[in-house]
Amino acid sequence: MYCRSGIRCRLGRLASPEARQSSPDAGRTLGLSRRRGRSKRTGSGISAKSLFNGAASGLKWPAPAIGNRNRLEAMKKIVVIGEILVEIMADARGRGFLETMALTGPFPSGAPAIFADQAARLGQPCAIVSAVGNDDFGRLNLDRLRADGVDVSAIRIDDDRPTGSAFVRYRPDGSRDFVFNIRHSACGRIAVSDAVRAALDGADHLHVMGSSLSGGDIIALNIETAAAVKSRGGTVSFDPNSRKEILKSPAVREAMRKVLLATDLYLPSGDELALLTSADSERGAVAELLDLGVEAIVHKNGSEGARYYDAARDIRGPAIAVGEIDPTGAGDCFGATFTSLWLRGAAVEDALALASASGALSVAKRGPMEGVSDMPALRRFLSENIGAR
Repeated sequence: MYCRSGIRCRLGRLASPEARQSSPDAGRTLGLSRRRGRSKRTGSGISAKSLFNGAASGLKWPAPAIGNRNRLEAMKKIVVIGEILVEIMADARGRGFLETMALTGPFPSGAPAIFADQAARLGQPCAIVSAVGNDDFGRLNLDRLRADGVDVSAIRIDDDRPTGSAFVRYRPDGSRDFVFNIRHSACGRIAVSDAVRAALDGADHLHVMGSSLSGGDIIALNIETAAAVKSRGGTVSFDPNSRKEILKSPAVREAMRKVLLATDLYLPSGDELALLTSADSERGAVAELLDLGVEAIVHKNGSEGARYYDAARDIRGPAIAVGEIDPTGAGDCFGATFTSLWLRGAAVEDALALASASGALSVAKRGPMEGVSDMPALRRFLSENIGAR
């Protein structure tokens, strides 16, 4: 089985409580017509950032080869807007929640929160704009995010609504059923306070999660922030992170298309590569996305591993075989790691390998935020496993 991060996972039954204790194709040309360095005006009226130059370099362990994109840049601050929730997991595999069953949790969760936590563990400045209830679930999340270095100043505590929640049950084939409470929870209503405005105005980079585009106010705030960040020379990354439960809404699809028009770094998984295009092939989807103004695409693609595209390069990352306990959050950890390194000007090969390590370590623990890792842990894992394909 391959989880959302593109990590090759050996899928087994969820571990018992006792068990839980115990060279890339660099430089290949796509042959696309878009010229490097040309700025494209998109349909949103936002000018897409021109493509960056830089020769690919080989992997260097244990430290990644951190270069620069035309200049030595200060550490960029990321902001992410969206849900914070707890995840409660069924212990036994099956279909849905139509019977009484044993559950484990609560775990701190929410795709934007996992992304922010992993980025912060890597030393990347990162703030999250959200809300939690005045309850233990909210305090659980705030304690974890704060301890790992996330800027929580723009998280509102709502006295009227509970912290969001997600119940998840794995099916025998590894797919998942969810029961969410997001829209009617605290994080479903995000007010633009002075603290929120300060976090947004201080951001160099916005990361958007498709799972967050489920309510009108949050959609509008993400789109407004994308335009503001781009207007001051910043960048936007977008992980469609699609869920069948939210893709039924035409408004969500339209919001995702608007975000895509402002996107510099696109991080789809599997079939999401073509989700917002008219293409019927991988190559066609890549060409269409680049022509829209996307600077770089990282496709988390199952047995292929992660694959990077820009107007000049097609680079494969390593697919690292690991024993899977829980894949939830692996794509978010991968995305946070790659985005952080991309913002620092890391060589693409190094960023892909470290992001793959981040996803691999994530699936090795039960709970979506339990497997986040710092840079020494990623380097150590790669030094021990880089040969595992």
